[in-house]
Amino acid sequence: MCATCGCSPHATAAPHTHPHADHPAVEAAHAHSHADHHHDHAHASRLIRLEHEVLARNDALAAANRRGLAERGVVAVNVLASPGAGKTTLLEQTIRALRAEMPLVVIEGDQATEFDADRVRAAGARAVQVTTGAGCHLDAAMVARALDELDPPAGALVLIENVGNLVCPALFDLGEVAKVVVASVPEGEDKPLKYPHAFRAADLVVLNKIDLAPHVAFAHERWLAAARTAHPGVDVLSLSAKRGVGLGAWYAWLRSRRAAVEAPTA
Repeated sequence: MCATCGCSPHATAAPHTHPHADHPAVEAAHAHSHADHHHDHAHASRLIRLEHEVLARNDALAAANRRGLAERGVVAVNVLASPGAGKTTLLEQTIRALRAEMPLVVIEGDQATEFDADRVRAAGARAVQVTTGAGCHLDAAMVARALDELDPPAGALVLIENVGNLVCPALFDLGEVAKVVVASVPEGEDKPLKYPHAFRAADLVVLNKIDLAPHVAFAHERWLAAARTAHPGVDVLSLSAKRGVGLGAWYAWLRSRRAAVEAPTA
């Protein structure tokens, strides 16, 4: 169970189809079973209500984040990926390439350590590390506190590196203008089908580590078909952050997102 959002599987009871009167010896047992099933359903209903309330509160805070950022012409991009997909390397390359062109700050999400924040600071960007403990994702309240600390200037680009996970992060709006899902060649061709919600939520899908494709028998067209199945028409970029291959298209996409948000007038 996620310690932050409380997500967990909901148990369902199998129906009983035989009449209890025909089986008096099991009548008492079934009565007890029905009570248990009633309790299970009530518990499941409470969990569903809790999750809806958590998401509703989060969405309200995310809307406030979005309004505050838009008022200053600040663009936030939420980057989601599994652990090891290469999102921190992608951010490091982005910082080095764009820091002279635009104000750029980073919010780093991890369950523990400041390793990734240290990496992006070394690349040349101010960063705040948000450690979530047992939590499996960032939420809008965490991002609001990080934004208060960073105080990004007008026209800035805020890169949010979410906790490494393709489940809960896809559910939580942070106030970003776009979600980016980073997948990588070593993860296999079926990742979009295994985690369809994350890919459906994405405004852009990045396939990283394409330089490794010859070494892992990766079929790019099969992966692309899986991504299009999960999210028909989604924009897809293929690149190698480590080797610097294909990064120009990524930078152009970020520039276009930033240009689409009108800077505030003096």
